[in-house]
Amino acid sequence: MTRILAVVFALLSLPALAKDPLHLYNWNNYIAPETVKRFEEQCNCEVVQTYYSDNEELLAKLAAGAKGYDVLVPTGNAVQALIRGKQLRPLDAKALPNMKNVDPAYLDTPFDPGNKYSVPYAMSTTIIGYNDAKMKELGLPTDTWAVIFDPKYLAKVKGRVTVLDSPNELFAAALKYLGYSANDTDEKHWKEAADVIKRAKPYWAAFNASSYIKELTVGNIWLVHGYSNDIFQANLDAQAAGRKFQILQGMPKEGAVLAVDNMVLHKDAPRPDLGLKFINFMLDGKNSAELTNLIGSGNPNLDAAKYIKPELKAYPAIFPPKQVQAKLEQLHDLTPAQRRLRSRMWTEIKAR
Repeated sequence: MTRILAVVFALLSLPALAKDPLHLYNWNNYIAPETVKRFEEQCNCEVVQTYYSDNEELLAKLAAGAKGYDVLVPTGNAVQALIRGKQLRPLDAKALPNMKNVDPAYLDTPFDPGNKYSVPYAMSTTIIGYNDAKMKELGLPTDTWAVIFDPKYLAKVKGRVTVLDSPNELFAAALKYLGYSANDTDEKHWKEAADVIKRAKPYWAAFNASSYIKELTVGNIWLVHGYSNDIFQANLDAQAAGRKFQILQGMPKEGAVLAVDNMVLHKDAPRPDLGLKFINFMLDGKNSAELTNLIGSGNPNLDAAKYIKPELKAYPAIFPPKQVQAKLEQLHDLTPAQRRLRSRMWTEIKAR
């Protein structure tokens, strides 16, 4: 008996067995904690999240040799770059029965024909976010990129504006403001866009792709160029904190960027089996609906529609009506030469 008790006590003194980890490299604020917890319970694993704030950051990190990630959530143009760079692992379609829930309009895309490497996760628009009380008080428009780029408007909010720390997104907004396509690659037009950015920069508080949610919530920042789901989250936080203002979404009349983000497996994924389980889990209608209900993301999942709160379907930045959709563009990948030129322009902008 003594020997048995000794064995029992020895076993009890051992550290608990670590759960299998799934390494998720995702955008900040792009999955609800409730969803993560439910997946962990279902697969008896631990989701280890790492965050990035721009596709270029993701691409640069992987190009430098970063490993250890299972699932990534890049935008379409970044998926194209990752496929070209041989950074992705082909998906096992048999392990993804919930693919049937995805709207066919978002499948079989030019950047990944046949969805060999990617499946849609969620959508967002890159728009204007603003403090409704301050914008009303100052009499500023909230339906045009001019409020972000035109000094006559910016003079009223100097130091209270942030823009995304993303060359692709900021150039796209400036190009739309000038009346060009977000995917325009004419060097002359890029220089015009760079000039617009340089003229506006002295009025901006910062290039900010992550903490601007908090800055909006507490009232330090009144106006942003940002992602629709982040702006949605900032308003939820502001209301929960009892602020006397709302953070609203402004859809620019000139048009904006539509980002369809996708789940992919990294080529060196330590646990591709868990990765596939996670992808299929997120393609379930109820789980996918939480991306909209709790995060404010647009949704390419047809089965999710019946679980989405009816009031959210009235948000044009989440579910754009046809007239708004006509002015939205998904960004295309750039050639290496175009990337180098954009990088030089961006470095010059940031250095001024």
